[in-house]
Amino acid sequence: MKEKKFKFGLSALMSIMLLVSCTDLEIEPTDSVIENLTGEFSGVGDVDAAVTNVYNALNGQIGNQADLYALNEVTSDELLVPTRGTDWGDNGLWRNLHEHTWSAIHPFVLNNWNNLNTNIFNTTEIIDPRSGADASQLAQAKFLRAFSMFWIMDMYGQVPFREPDEGPEIDPRVFTRAEALDFVVTDLNEAIPDLPVVGPSASTNRASRAAGNYLLAKVLLNKHIYNGSGTPDAADMTAVVSAVDAITGDGFGLVAGYFDIFKEDVDNETIWFAETGVGNRIWNGLHYNQNAPGNDGGGWNGWSTLAEFYDLFEGDPNTNVPGSGQEERRGFVPTDGSNLGIGFGFLVGQQYDETGTPLTDRPGQPLIFTRDFPGLLGNDERTGIRTIKYHPENGAFTNHEIVFRYADAHLMKAEAIFRGGASGDDALMLINELRTIRNTSAALASVTEQDILDERGRELYKEFWRRNDQIRFGKFAETWGLKSNTEDFRVLFPIPSGALISNPNLSQNPGY
Repeated sequence: MKEKKFKFGLSALMSIMLLVSCTDLEIEPTDSVIENLTGEFSGVGDVDAAVTNVYNALNGQIGNQADLYALNEVTSDELLVPTRGTDWGDNGLWRNLHEHTWSAIHPFVLNNWNNLNTNIFNTTEIIDPRSGADASQLAQAKFLRAFSMFWIMDMYGQVPFREPDEGPEIDPRVFTRAEALDFVVTDLNEAIPDLPVVGPSASTNRASRAAGNYLLAKVLLNKHIYNGSGTPDAADMTAVVSAVDAITGDGFGLVAGYFDIFKEDVDNETIWFAETGVGNRIWNGLHYNQNAPGNDGGGWNGWSTLAEFYDLFEGDPNTNVPGSGQEERRGFVPTDGSNLGIGFGFLVGQQYDETGTPLTDRPGQPLIFTRDFPGLLGNDERTGIRTIKYHPENGAFTNHEIVFRYADAHLMKAEAIFRGGASGDDALMLINELRTIRNTSAALASVTEQDILDERGRELYKEFWRRNDQIRFGKFAETWGLKSNTEDFRVLFPIPSGALISNPNLSQNPGY
């Protein structure tokens, strides 16, 4: 297959050059990207296959525990990956994220940049008129381009953009954050009318009108961050309300039974799910001696959360066994061998096997997950509270990870109203509606910014959004457990060093 070469970073360019040097350069009839005999782009040959290829690539990127996920979760107060002996050391790359000491050569910063920019380029080829995509195909491609460009805009603040005709000798032009914002909104506004109207069903594995409205709401809710105004515009907040109301109109809504949402079953909450294995979300925090059918080898014993994040939830702070006064979303640790002996939500204290027998760690000590750490270094197998939403009793590696969920849309609407959006609903009422469904002990009497951020943390932990939320609420540069760095420039990641070398139109973000 003939490969189109493009450059977003030095490593990406070198990889593609290597691929071309080892590949038959004759154009085959099955090629999805067609060039004429002069080497000029003449359209994507099989548009459906090209769209599927982008979805497949994106599914893998979403399911990965590194790159996009790690940069948005491990950099927050929600998750951390301490080094345990030599396990999870990895030359400090996990510790760098929690401590906010990453640099322009961090591999996740580079990989994420290359992956998302590749998605943008591949969808731009589909959208090009010479590919002859129909309205439905164009809508899917524009949604996928908007999704990938949203993340580049959000995380890096500038977006390189290459047209299909531009060869490797052309330095891609670079959108400012404000220009990328306009581009993303335009793509979504053009895509939404032609995306299929799909309610809760097994067909939510691809973009629907509801998914388009969700992403539009997410972009507009953060617009004052992206355009630099610092102050939400009431018209934008009203547009967020309208987008969420449209999602509700397509049949989505809140459902009871929090952890049931994360099964593979159809539910009214799941707006878009990725067909990617959830094994990383299950096993990267469970201990080596916690196992299940489909994974007899046990967990990988790495990822944990901070006690201060755990303490956002109702219940006894020192235990999470049933009857500890906990709210539903905090989950529980079974002591009777139920649920394969593996708990839901937050795992703290003594852990048990499928017979109800107390587990031990590999040296033979009681497997008691502690609230605290000695530091990011010097940990044993038992330090740190573990978190789990997808449960192995529903499949150890099920291909069903939620990307967009209605409860998030519901909370976005509440926040937009709080920030000045017009609606017949009330922010406090909407938040208390969710809290009632989640079986919290009491309704809030009033609502503040901190209340909204905390409620988002309790509802959406481990779902990609904590960094984005902390930035919007002005909390990302604050200190938290084992993180003392308060450099506010880290709301943006650095442009990878190789990308700066290969494209002089890029400039390094301040502070790096």
